[in-house]
Order: sequence, then C-alpha cells, then structure tokens
Amino acid sequence: MERTSQTILVVDDDAEIRQLVGDLLRREGYAVETAEDAAAMDLLMARHLPDLVILDLMMPGEDGLSVCRRLSASQPALPLLMLTAKSDETDRVVGLELGADDYLVKPFGPRELLARVRALLRRASLRTQRPPSRRYAFDRFVVDLDARQVEVEGAGLLGLTSGEFDLLSCFVLRPRRVLSRDQILDWTHGRSADPFDRTVDLLVSRLRRKLETASPDSHLISTVRNGGYLLTAPVRPVT
Repeated sequence: MERTSQTILVVDDDAEIRQLVGDLLRREGYAVETAEDAAAMDLLMARHLPDLVILDLMMPGEDGLSVCRRLSASQPALPLLMLTAKSDETDRVVGLELGADDYLVKPFGPRELLARVRALLRRASLRTQRPPSRRYAFDRFVVDLDARQVEVEGAGLLGLTSGEFDLLSCFVLRPRRVLSRDQILDWTHGRSADPFDRTVDLLVSRLRRKLETASPDSHLISTVRNGGYLLTAPVRPVT
C-alpha cells in the first residue's frame, strides 16, 4: 500500500499492543512511531509532531490522564485517541473532559481502530481546507474558524480543546437551531452516532461551563428536551 504523509504515535507500555497496533497502521500506509511511556513520547514529539496520538490511560510513571491533560494544553489541535479498559468508565469520562477527542475500549477490533483513526485524521484535515476569513460574533465572543480561536471581549482568548472548538463551530454555523446529539456526533466525529456515546454530552457540558465562566448568566447553550442542544444567541458575521 502507498505510504501516506501522516504519522501516528502509539503510546502504550504493553509491547505487544504497540507491535500489533503499529503493524496494523503501517499496513494501511501510515508512518508509525511508538513509545512505552510519557518520557519516550516527549523525546519523539520534540523531534517531530505527529498527526495523531493513540494513548493508553494505564501506564507506569506519568499516567495517561496526566499526559492527556498536558497534551490538550500544549497541543490543543492534536487529535488524541485514548485506549481504555472496559472497567475504566470513570477514567474515560475524565479523559474526555481533559481534552481527548475519542476513546476505544480494549479489547478492540482492527476495523474499529482504523475507523476511529481515519475519522480523527479526516476531521483534522478538513480544518485546513476551509476557506479563509470566517469570523463570527455572538454575545461577548468572536469565533475565528480558520485560526481556531475564540476571543472574549476585554478578556483575551478563551481556552478550548480541539473537540470543544469543533462543537462550538457546529453551533456558530447553525445558530438558534436545535441540534440533535446524533447530528453533533456526526459533524464533530465523522462517524455514525453510537446511542451510548457520552462524548456529545460531555463536550456540551465543558463548553457551556467555559462560556458561562467568561460571560456569567448568559445561558448561551440550551438543552431542548427530547431534541438536543441550541445556541440561543444570535450570530453575526464579522468582516
């Protein structure tokens, strides 16, 4: 298979998983680097920033949750796929809250792993293909979809993870329209919605909290019973 220009970094203390996942991705044409812990990951990323990180949550030394928090702060646009055990639901929730874009429960099948990887890389690629000069304002916020940043009137930039910004983009481009969980999941994750996937609810909760912290009592994102979520503020383009 023809090699792509995309590099995936697999971080897992289990050598067998590193080997299996690495071989699978290489057969699909990806360049793959592997690291057994956070320290090895840092050395690799200092030389070359990957296009996606696959990160195991349970590792010796600095654990996956700490790494997730650090990466989402330093590289918020870098897609991050967590690997978790079935019993780690709490850690999965915390990981998503810390900024991971998606998760995969062990044991997982190769087709599911490839689907998640392709979806995350496709989302990252689409961000670079959008037309320039798309800025929108609502309430106290100015959203620059191309620079992927949000300015708060009189308070500088609002810190959002990659997933939170993608969610806000959905609302800004469809203001005052009720968006279902399935629609949001499809638009932000590029895959069919899983009725048990809590990603959307977690993202909405995190985004709502950050917006209301910057603009108290604004109530910008409304929950519509049996419908979904709604950005209540009018949105206008900024030239």
